[in-house]
Amino acid sequence: MSMSDSISSRLEETFAPHRLEVEDQSEMHRGHAGYQEGGESHWHVVIESKAFAGQSRIARHRAVHAALGPDIMGKIHALSLDISE
Repeated sequence: MSMSDSISSRLEETFAPHRLEVEDQSEMHRGHAGYQEGGESHWHVVIESKAFAGQSRIARHRAVHAALGPDIMGKIHALSLDISE
């Protein structure tokens, strides 16, 4: 399973989002810290789910990090998140 599929799968299972976009932006960071040949180092996720209702921005970010787990978080260098309900 690709990293993109793993990220999508975990977020779908945890949050049942009505919108989910997972984009590998690694090529945009070629030559920067954390870049690795072959990509899968820099990610951008847009997620909308009712599960985030009433949560602060920090709580939403923590929830996404927890859903991805240390195994995925440990393999990527950067994760930017756009989270809404």
